[in-house]
Amino acid sequence: MGCEITNRARAGVINPMYDCQPAGAQYAGIGVKDCIPLVHGGQGCTMFVRLLFAQHFKENFDVASTSLHEDSAVFGGHQRIRDGVMTLVRRYPQLRVIPVITTCSTEVIGDDVEGNIAACRKMIKEEFPGRKVHVVPVHTPSFKSSQVGGYAECLQALIKTIATAKAAPNGKLNVFPGWVNPGDVVLLKRYMSEMGVPATVFMDTEDFDSPTLPDKSIHTHGRTTVEDIAGSPNALASVSLARYEGASSAQYLQTEFNVPAHVVPTPYGIANTDAMLRKISEITGKPIPDSLIKERGIALDALQDLAHMFFADKRVALFGHPDLVIGLAQFCLEVEMKPVLLLLGDDNSKYKKDPRILEMKATATWDMEVVCNADLWELETRIKNPDHKIDLILGHSKGRYVAIDNNIPMVRVGFPTFDRAGLYRHPTMGYQGAMLLGETIANTLFAHMEYTKDREWILNTW
Repeated sequence: MGCEITNRARAGVINPMYDCQPAGAQYAGIGVKDCIPLVHGGQGCTMFVRLLFAQHFKENFDVASTSLHEDSAVFGGHQRIRDGVMTLVRRYPQLRVIPVITTCSTEVIGDDVEGNIAACRKMIKEEFPGRKVHVVPVHTPSFKSSQVGGYAECLQALIKTIATAKAAPNGKLNVFPGWVNPGDVVLLKRYMSEMGVPATVFMDTEDFDSPTLPDKSIHTHGRTTVEDIAGSPNALASVSLARYEGASSAQYLQTEFNVPAHVVPTPYGIANTDAMLRKISEITGKPIPDSLIKERGIALDALQDLAHMFFADKRVALFGHPDLVIGLAQFCLEVEMKPVLLLLGDDNSKYKKDPRILEMKATATWDMEVVCNADLWELETRIKNPDHKIDLILGHSKGRYVAIDNNIPMVRVGFPTFDRAGLYRHPTMGYQGAMLLGETIANTLFAHMEYTKDREWILNTW
């Protein structure tokens, strides 16, 4: 009995769990208002990532490509960077930020991204005097890390480039939630508002759930402004809710501008949300309001109705982003489920030393496995092993065929989720998110009981 932390044994990847670094950088970039990321690589490096975003959000996002071809691989893609940046600046008069995101091909051929960006800044200044466009170098070679690391890299690059000086304190809190859905951003902003805490969420993706307005226009864009980023060194403190997608930016602001950095457990479940709110209260001196205490009580009551009767000892496999998977594993423990298989999909060696994983390793009284650098083949292989006896899968839509083929109920969480309607709109974080997730898990199990005629009569007496 106990927790074993392992690596994928094979050298190759079969059915990857994550996309590459540039995908994560693009997601961070589109979270900024008046920003169009420019991906320095082949056109597919943009097209297929935009397809993922469109599948997940059912919306279109502006992402540009330098569209490298064979000649650039031989002679370098310097002119493609300059042409790409200047085309964007000329075509979009409101554009204020262009992250230049490298890919595996451009990192291998060794293009001087910083040198070309310096040339672009000079060209912008000459052609558009008085106009300020932040051109940001983002190094994201695809042959290491993943979309998780790419998101963190782009976020930090934006702050390094735009937040260059400290001014008068603004009394705000920098909140770094990591790669989350608009529903989570809306919930976090509501929590800050109810506590009376002025805060800036990096990145504010609320409008990724975009309205169709009376004039038939649809506005899908990030809400985080250049001013928000420039003001981050003036904040009261930074709170990172994601160890692998936001903590590096919080730490940078602490090192460079003495903004205190706090990394809290990702607020999935009751205890982690408690810890987040207590930390924010401690930093700001603001009390946790009765409205959130009531919301907590409603969530506790809802989960109590389900936990012992339906969730107890259910064996769960989880896969996806590390902060999501680890946070949801902690939530599973709260509601009496057993997280027996955690799959983390890239080569970050820090996972094995994550204090949350080490705590589970120290306390697990059942067989539990954490697989680093995993892919979905690892999920399928282990699920077919009768020793694992998986009752439920938590993960994104790429794992759906594993669930279907093995007749195991699956709840969609993470990115991308494209085979269920509107999931990006609903929070997974916080007390409300815990309640919604618990009820979704229960309803998924109920539907499976009815479909397989497995003790479905229990639902008549519940």
